[in-house]
Amino acid sequence: MTTWIDANTVLLQQTMTTLLLALSIQIPMRMGVFSFAGIGAFGIGGYSAAAAMIHFGWGTAPAIALGVLIAGVVVYLLGLVVQRLSGLYLGMATIAFTLIVAVVAVNGGELTGGASGLFGALGDLTLGGIFVVALVVVALTQLTESGGLGRRIDAVREDPELANAMGIDVGHYRRLSFLVSGMIGGLAGGLTTLLRSTITPEEVNFHLVVLALTVIVVGGARSWVGVLIGSVVFVWLPTWVAFVGEWEEFIYGLLVVLAAVLLPDGILGILRSGWHRVRTMNIRSGTTPRPDGAAQDESDRTAEQLEEAGT
Repeated sequence: MTTWIDANTVLLQQTMTTLLLALSIQIPMRMGVFSFAGIGAFGIGGYSAAAAMIHFGWGTAPAIALGVLIAGVVVYLLGLVVQRLSGLYLGMATIAFTLIVAVVAVNGGELTGGASGLFGALGDLTLGGIFVVALVVVALTQLTESGGLGRRIDAVREDPELANAMGIDVGHYRRLSFLVSGMIGGLAGGLTTLLRSTITPEEVNFHLVVLALTVIVVGGARSWVGVLIGSVVFVWLPTWVAFVGEWEEFIYGLLVVLAAVLLPDGILGILRSGWHRVRTMNIRSGTTPRPDGAAQDESDRTAEQLEEAGT
């Protein structure tokens, strides 16, 4: 197992940073906010972390923390500016924000390295450290998907008017989604940049929007589990289809299109539907699942009781 992990360290790291990037888009969507500001936050976090390390000699953790803080504040302020927008208009505004971040990076002079970007910001990141960071983010995300908070978020997304009537501050949740999106996007950008040791304006562009949406669509948009599945598929699929040579991009694109058409709820939706069918079949056949995963037919149970009574 250790040998396999050592051989696939880069792919595992990329899987976790891709997960964080996609979560920066998925979390606002779960609150009914069609925002791609997390992609711009990725660039802000990456540039901030690289600049802090190269220009000011900061360590890895403080540099990433600075990127998270700046990205969170900037995206939250953006949320205040565009809070009256919704749907397609909000999506276009946040895509424009991402493009503006790239333009600022190009014209940032020595601070951002201009069109050539920043080089040499190599952090002392380990696979275990990145895993712990991703685990903490996932654990906090899970809290927003369950319990009372999860139900309030679902209400904000599905019926904002009803949520307001029930005393839920819809505007507060949507503004908060920008803050969370910015912080997670900045975290993904800082980690990715200090792993690669470089960041350029070309890396902060529309292709990251496509990447995040692909991960969410393929895996499933309603849970972090779906985002994790999509991240694994996106990162590992090119290695699995590499044997087809020049047809690799065609096969990859075809699979993504098929997933979008045939799996409207993503791979996670298929898995949940399959589990629901299994449970339904067990109930109809009189089989009751036990907490330990075992099951026993009602007739067998009755026979055992009769046998015990006879003895």
